[in-house]
Amino acid sequence: MRNATITGWGTWLPSTTVTFGRQTRYRITADTSQLDMLAAAASQALDRAGLDASDVDCLIAACAVGVQPIPCTAALLMERLGPRSEAACFDVNSTCTSFITAVDIASRYLADGEYSRILIVSGDVGSRSLDPAQRESYELFSDAAAAVVLERGPEGAGVIASLQQTWPEHAHDTELRGGLSAFPSYDYADGDPADYRFSMDGRRALRGMLSVLPGFFERFFAKAGLARTDLDLVVPHQASGALGLAMRKLGLPAGTYVDNVAEYGNMVSASVPYTLARCLDEGRIGAGDTVMLCGTAAGLTANALALRL
Repeated sequence: MRNATITGWGTWLPSTTVTFGRQTRYRITADTSQLDMLAAAASQALDRAGLDASDVDCLIAACAVGVQPIPCTAALLMERLGPRSEAACFDVNSTCTSFITAVDIASRYLADGEYSRILIVSGDVGSRSLDPAQRESYELFSDAAAAVVLERGPEGAGVIASLQQTWPEHAHDTELRGGLSAFPSYDYADGDPADYRFSMDGRRALRGMLSVLPGFFERFFAKAGLARTDLDLVVPHQASGALGLAMRKLGLPAGTYVDNVAEYGNMVSASVPYTLARCLDEGRIGAGDTVMLCGTAAGLTANALALRL
Protein backbone atom coordinates (compact mmCIF):
# COMPACT_ATOMS: atom_id res chain seq x y z
CA MET A 1 0.00 0.00 0.00
CA ARG A 2 1.20 3.50 -0.87
CA ASN A 3 0.47 5.66 2.15
CA ALA A 4 -1.63 8.70 1.28
CA THR A 5 -4.68 10.33 2.78
CA ILE A 6 -7.07 13.05 1.67
CA THR A 7 -6.79 15.93 4.15
CA GLY A 8 -8.82 18.48 2.20
CA TRP A 9 -11.22 18.66 -0.69
CA GLY A 10 -13.15 21.32 -2.53
CA THR A 11 -15.57 21.75 -5.41
CA TRP A 12 -16.94 24.45 -7.65
CA LEU A 13 -20.11 24.37 -9.71
CA PRO A 14 -21.63 27.13 -11.87
CA SER A 15 -24.87 28.69 -10.72
CA THR A 16 -26.19 28.66 -14.29
CA THR A 17 -28.01 25.51 -15.40
CA VAL A 18 -29.67 24.24 -18.53
CA THR A 19 -32.12 21.36 -18.67
CA PHE A 20 -32.73 18.70 -21.27
CA GLY A 21 -35.86 16.86 -20.25
CA ARG A 22 -35.08 15.58 -16.76
CA GLN A 23 -31.35 16.10 -17.16
CA THR A 24 -29.66 19.08 -15.47
CA ARG A 25 -26.40 20.47 -16.82
CA TYR A 26 -24.15 23.20 -15.41
CA ARG A 27 -22.57 25.75 -17.73
CA ILE A 28 -20.30 28.67 -16.92
CA THR A 29 -21.05 32.18 -18.16
CA ALA A 30 -18.78 34.36 -20.29
CA ASP A 31 -17.39 36.19 -17.25
CA THR A 32 -16.00 32.97 -15.69
CA SER A 33 -12.80 31.25 -16.77
CA GLN A 34 -11.41 27.78 -16.28
CA LEU A 35 -8.77 29.25 -13.97
CA ASP A 36 -11.52 30.85 -11.86
CA MET A 37 -13.11 27.42 -11.44
CA LEU A 38 -9.88 25.64 -10.60
CA ALA A 39 -8.74 28.33 -8.15
CA ALA A 40 -12.06 28.26 -6.29
CA ALA A 41 -11.98 24.47 -5.83
CA ALA A 42 -8.30 24.52 -4.87
CA SER A 43 -8.76 27.29 -2.29
CA GLN A 44 -11.60 25.37 -0.68
CA ALA A 45 -9.48 22.21 -0.50
CA LEU A 46 -6.55 24.09 1.04
CA ASP A 47 -8.83 25.74 3.61
CA ARG A 48 -10.30 22.40 4.63
CA ALA A 49 -6.80 20.97 5.01
CA GLY A 50 -5.72 23.99 7.07
CA LEU A 51 -3.02 24.86 4.57
CA ASP A 52 -1.85 27.84 2.57
CA ALA A 53 -0.63 27.60 -1.01
CA SER A 54 2.90 28.10 0.31
CA ASP A 55 2.60 24.81 2.22
CA VAL A 56 2.10 22.82 -0.99
CA ASP A 57 5.26 21.32 -2.48
CA CYS A 58 3.61 19.88 -5.61
CA LEU A 59 0.59 20.95 -7.64
CA ILE A 60 -0.82 18.65 -10.30
CA ALA A 61 -3.41 19.98 -12.72
CA ALA A 62 -5.34 16.96 -13.96
CA CYS A 63 -7.57 18.37 -16.71
CA ALA A 64 -8.66 16.99 -20.06
CA VAL A 65 -8.17 20.37 -21.75
CA GLY A 66 -5.79 22.91 -20.28
CA VAL A 67 -6.00 26.68 -20.17
CA GLN A 68 -3.39 27.21 -22.89
CA PRO A 69 -0.66 25.14 -24.59
CA ILE A 70 2.24 26.79 -22.73
CA PRO A 71 2.87 27.08 -19.80
CA CYS A 72 1.15 24.22 -18.05
CA THR A 73 -2.18 24.83 -16.37
CA ALA A 74 -0.66 23.97 -12.98
CA ALA A 75 1.78 26.88 -13.26
CA LEU A 76 -0.98 29.29 -14.24
CA LEU A 77 -3.09 28.07 -11.33
CA MET A 78 -0.26 28.44 -8.82
CA GLU A 79 0.20 31.99 -10.08
CA ARG A 80 -3.32 32.58 -8.77
CA LEU A 81 -2.92 30.68 -5.52
CA GLY A 82 0.62 31.57 -4.48
CA PRO A 83 2.62 33.56 -7.02
CA ARG A 84 5.84 33.34 -4.98
CA SER A 85 5.56 29.60 -4.49
CA GLU A 86 8.41 27.30 -5.48
CA ALA A 87 6.31 24.14 -5.61
CA ALA A 88 6.66 21.71 -8.50
CA CYS A 89 3.84 22.33 -10.97
CA PHE A 90 2.91 20.07 -13.85
CA ASP A 91 -0.07 18.73 -15.78
CA VAL A 92 -1.36 15.17 -16.11
CA ASN A 93 -3.79 14.27 -18.88
CA SER A 94 -5.64 11.01 -19.38
CA THR A 95 -8.72 13.06 -20.35
CA CYS A 96 -11.74 12.05 -18.24
CA THR A 97 -9.68 9.89 -15.86
CA SER A 98 -6.92 12.47 -15.35
CA PHE A 99 -7.72 12.76 -11.63
CA ILE A 100 -7.27 9.02 -11.08
CA THR A 101 -3.93 9.12 -12.89
CA ALA A 102 -2.87 12.10 -10.77
CA VAL A 103 -3.78 10.35 -7.50
CA ASP A 104 -1.76 7.34 -8.64
CA ILE A 105 1.28 9.52 -9.40
CA ALA A 106 0.91 11.59 -6.23
CA SER A 107 0.75 8.49 -4.03
CA ARG A 108 4.05 7.31 -5.47
CA TYR A 109 5.70 10.66 -4.75
CA LEU A 110 4.38 10.56 -1.19
CA ALA A 111 5.52 6.97 -0.71
CA ASP A 112 9.01 7.86 -1.98
CA GLY A 113 9.19 10.88 0.32
CA GLU A 114 9.70 13.21 -2.64
CA TYR A 115 6.81 15.47 -1.60
CA SER A 116 4.75 15.85 1.57
CA ARG A 117 1.71 17.89 0.51
CA ILE A 118 0.29 17.51 -2.98
CA LEU A 119 -2.62 19.50 -4.36
CA ILE A 120 -4.52 17.90 -7.26
CA VAL A 121 -6.99 20.04 -9.19
CA SER A 122 -9.30 18.93 -11.99
CA GLY A 123 -11.86 20.81 -14.04
CA ASP A 124 -12.95 21.43 -17.59
CA VAL A 125 -15.09 23.88 -19.53
CA GLY A 126 -16.61 21.34 -21.85
CA SER A 127 -19.42 23.69 -22.85
CA ARG A 128 -17.01 25.92 -24.79
CA SER A 129 -16.04 23.11 -27.17
CA LEU A 130 -19.39 21.41 -27.70
CA ASP A 131 -21.05 21.15 -31.09
CA PRO A 132 -24.80 21.91 -30.82
CA ALA A 133 -25.31 19.76 -33.93
CA GLN A 134 -24.12 16.68 -31.97
CA ARG A 135 -27.09 16.45 -29.64
CA GLU A 136 -25.79 13.42 -27.72
CA SER A 137 -22.68 15.20 -26.46
CA TYR A 138 -24.23 18.68 -26.34
CA GLU A 139 -26.79 17.49 -23.79
CA LEU A 140 -24.35 15.38 -21.75
CA PHE A 141 -21.60 17.62 -20.40
CA SER A 142 -21.36 20.00 -17.44
CA ASP A 143 -18.67 22.46 -16.38
CA ALA A 144 -17.20 21.93 -12.90
CA ALA A 145 -14.00 21.79 -10.88
CA ALA A 146 -12.79 19.77 -7.89
CA ALA A 147 -9.59 19.51 -5.86
CA VAL A 148 -8.02 17.39 -3.13
CA VAL A 149 -5.00 17.70 -0.89
CA LEU A 150 -3.04 14.47 -0.42
CA GLU A 151 -0.60 13.92 2.43
CA ARG A 152 0.99 10.94 4.13
CA GLY A 153 -1.48 9.74 6.72
CA PRO A 154 -2.11 7.03 9.31
CA GLU A 155 -0.98 3.49 8.71
CA GLY A 156 -3.50 1.55 6.68
CA ALA A 157 -4.64 4.52 4.59
CA GLY A 158 -3.61 4.92 1.00
CA VAL A 159 -3.61 3.45 -2.47
CA ILE A 160 -4.03 -0.31 -2.40
CA ALA A 161 -3.61 -0.85 -6.12
CA SER A 162 -4.05 0.88 -9.45
CA LEU A 163 -4.28 -0.10 -13.10
CA GLN A 164 -4.47 1.93 -16.29
CA GLN A 165 -4.64 0.58 -19.85
CA THR A 166 -5.30 2.06 -23.28
CA TRP A 167 -6.73 0.52 -26.46
CA PRO A 168 -5.58 2.95 -29.19
CA GLU A 169 -7.68 1.39 -31.94
CA HIS A 170 -10.48 3.46 -30.37
CA ALA A 171 -8.42 6.67 -30.24
CA HIS A 172 -10.72 8.56 -32.61
CA ASP A 173 -14.05 7.55 -31.08
CA THR A 174 -13.88 10.62 -28.85
CA GLU A 175 -11.68 13.56 -29.79
CA LEU A 176 -11.06 17.28 -30.08
CA ARG A 177 -8.63 17.72 -32.95
CA GLY A 178 -7.87 21.42 -33.17
CA GLY A 179 -5.81 23.83 -31.11
CA LEU A 180 -2.37 22.23 -30.83
CA SER A 181 0.21 21.03 -33.37
CA ALA A 182 -2.04 18.95 -35.67
CA PHE A 183 -4.48 21.79 -36.31
CA PRO A 184 -2.88 24.96 -34.88
CA SER A 185 -5.13 27.75 -33.72
CA TYR A 186 -3.87 30.06 -36.47
CA ASP A 187 -5.43 27.67 -39.04
CA TYR A 188 -8.89 28.12 -37.57
CA ALA A 189 -10.01 30.86 -39.97
CA ASP A 190 -9.32 28.75 -43.07
CA GLY A 191 -9.77 25.29 -41.58
CA ASP A 192 -12.74 23.10 -40.79
CA PRO A 193 -14.58 24.52 -37.73
CA ALA A 194 -15.53 20.94 -36.79
CA ASP A 195 -11.88 20.27 -35.91
CA TYR A 196 -12.23 22.76 -33.08
CA ARG A 197 -15.38 21.19 -31.67
CA PHE A 198 -15.69 18.09 -29.49
CA SER A 199 -16.63 15.03 -31.52
CA MET A 200 -17.90 11.70 -30.19
CA ASP A 201 -19.18 8.54 -31.78
CA GLY A 202 -21.17 7.49 -28.75
CA ARG A 203 -22.25 4.07 -29.98
CA ARG A 204 -18.78 3.03 -31.07
CA ALA A 205 -17.27 4.36 -27.82
CA LEU A 206 -19.83 2.43 -25.75
CA ARG A 207 -19.26 -0.80 -27.70
CA GLY A 208 -15.51 -0.44 -27.27
CA MET A 209 -15.86 0.24 -23.57
CA LEU A 210 -18.15 -2.72 -22.93
CA SER A 211 -15.83 -5.05 -24.83
CA VAL A 212 -12.69 -4.23 -22.84
CA LEU A 213 -13.94 -3.42 -19.34
CA PRO A 214 -14.77 -6.92 -18.02
CA GLY A 215 -11.25 -8.20 -18.67
CA PHE A 216 -9.70 -4.97 -17.43
CA PHE A 217 -11.49 -5.14 -14.09
CA GLU A 218 -10.74 -8.82 -13.61
CA ARG A 219 -7.06 -7.91 -13.97
CA PHE A 220 -7.47 -5.00 -11.57
CA PHE A 221 -9.17 -7.02 -8.83
CA ALA A 222 -6.56 -9.77 -9.16
CA LYS A 223 -3.76 -7.21 -8.87
CA ALA A 224 -5.40 -5.53 -5.87
CA GLY A 225 -6.21 -8.80 -4.09
CA LEU A 226 -9.75 -7.51 -3.59
CA ALA A 227 -13.22 -8.84 -4.25
CA ARG A 228 -16.09 -6.61 -5.27
CA THR A 229 -17.62 -7.18 -1.84
CA ASP A 230 -14.51 -5.65 -0.21
CA LEU A 231 -15.46 -2.25 -1.63
CA ASP A 232 -17.53 0.11 0.47
CA LEU A 233 -18.32 2.28 -2.55
CA VAL A 234 -17.45 2.59 -6.22
CA VAL A 235 -16.99 6.16 -7.51
CA PRO A 236 -17.08 5.88 -11.31
CA HIS A 237 -16.64 8.54 -13.95
CA GLN A 238 -20.15 9.76 -14.74
CA ALA A 239 -19.64 9.08 -18.43
CA SER A 240 -23.19 8.80 -19.74
CA GLY A 241 -26.65 7.42 -19.18
CA ALA A 242 -25.20 3.98 -19.92
CA LEU A 243 -23.36 3.98 -16.58
CA GLY A 244 -25.79 1.53 -15.01
CA LEU A 245 -25.41 -0.86 -17.93
CA ALA A 246 -21.61 -0.78 -17.61
CA MET A 247 -21.71 -1.33 -13.84
CA ARG A 248 -24.05 -4.32 -14.16
CA LYS A 249 -21.77 -5.83 -16.79
CA LEU A 250 -18.95 -5.55 -14.24
CA GLY A 251 -20.97 -7.31 -11.55
CA LEU A 252 -21.66 -4.14 -9.53
CA PRO A 253 -25.35 -3.88 -8.59
CA ALA A 254 -27.21 -0.64 -7.99
CA GLY A 255 -26.41 0.82 -4.58
CA THR A 256 -22.74 -0.16 -4.70
CA TYR A 257 -21.79 2.73 -6.97
CA VAL A 258 -22.71 6.40 -7.44
CA ASP A 259 -24.85 7.38 -10.44
CA ASN A 260 -25.47 11.13 -10.67
CA VAL A 261 -25.56 11.44 -14.45
CA ALA A 262 -29.11 12.82 -14.52
CA GLU A 263 -28.34 15.45 -11.87
CA TYR A 264 -24.91 16.58 -13.04
CA GLY A 265 -23.96 14.96 -16.33
CA ASN A 266 -20.43 14.25 -17.47
CA MET A 267 -18.03 16.71 -15.80
CA VAL A 268 -15.02 15.41 -17.78
CA SER A 269 -11.91 15.44 -15.52
CA ALA A 270 -13.89 16.85 -12.56
CA SER A 271 -16.39 13.98 -12.67
CA VAL A 272 -14.61 11.54 -10.34
CA PRO A 273 -13.21 14.06 -7.80
CA TYR A 274 -16.48 16.03 -7.67
CA THR A 275 -18.45 12.84 -7.00
CA LEU A 276 -15.87 11.73 -4.42
CA ALA A 277 -16.03 15.10 -2.63
CA ARG A 278 -19.83 14.99 -2.48
CA CYS A 279 -19.70 11.52 -0.92
CA LEU A 280 -17.22 12.79 1.68
CA ASP A 281 -19.40 15.82 2.42
CA GLU A 282 -22.49 13.67 2.82
CA GLY A 283 -20.75 11.16 5.09
CA ARG A 284 -21.42 8.36 2.63
CA ILE A 285 -17.77 7.33 3.00
CA GLY A 286 -15.22 7.99 5.72
CA ALA A 287 -12.04 6.86 7.43
CA GLY A 288 -11.30 3.17 6.98
CA ASP A 289 -13.57 2.70 3.98
CA THR A 290 -12.27 1.18 0.77
CA VAL A 291 -13.30 3.11 -2.32
CA MET A 292 -12.67 2.31 -5.97
CA LEU A 293 -12.21 5.26 -8.31
CA CYS A 294 -12.68 4.16 -11.90
CA GLY A 295 -13.69 5.19 -15.37
CA THR A 296 -13.02 5.24 -19.06
CA ALA A 297 -11.63 8.07 -21.12
CA ALA A 298 -10.76 9.00 -24.67
CA GLY A 299 -7.95 6.89 -25.95
CA LEU A 300 -9.73 4.43 -25.23
CA THR A 301 -8.34 4.39 -21.69
CA ALA A 302 -9.60 2.51 -18.65
CA ASN A 303 -8.49 3.48 -15.17
CA ALA A 304 -9.09 2.02 -11.71
CA LEU A 305 -7.63 2.75 -8.29
CA ALA A 306 -8.51 1.29 -4.90
CA LEU A 307 -8.11 3.78 -2.06
CA ARG A 308 -8.48 3.13 1.65
CA LEU A 309 -9.55 6.34 3.34
